[in-house]
Amino acid sequence: QVQLVESGGGLVQAGGSLRLSCAASGRTFTVSNYDAGWFRQAPGKEREFVAAINWSGSMTTYADSAKGRFITSRDNAKNTVYLHMNPLKPEDTAVYYCAAGPIRVDNLNTYAYWGQGTQVTVSS
Repeated sequence: QVQLVESGGGLVQAGGSLRLSCAASGRTFTVSNYDAGWFRQAPGKEREFVAAINWSGSMTTYADSAKGRFITSRDNAKNTVYLHMNPLKPEDTAVYYCAAGPIRVDNLNTYAYWGQGTQVTVSS
């Protein structure tokens, strides 16, 4: 069974940084075969698009809230996708999810595979 596993979340002060990782489990699933995206969901809010990267890493897309502060990258040799976040703001507090295999990268309903999420909390 294909599974994506996020890690790297935690509690950080405003202005700090975090790097989230998304690795694939399951011997037959190769993340490098897929475009991948990052989404987040804050309490009481809908899940929203944050960033996406194509399969080779040559193209990235960001939500306006992430532009200039977040960078998504990937290391296909390690079967891992990353989200670097700096500087963080209190409004970035949410559960962050990685996903893979989209039809449209900014549309969460088109992704085939999802992780369980990792909590990011930014204190003011």
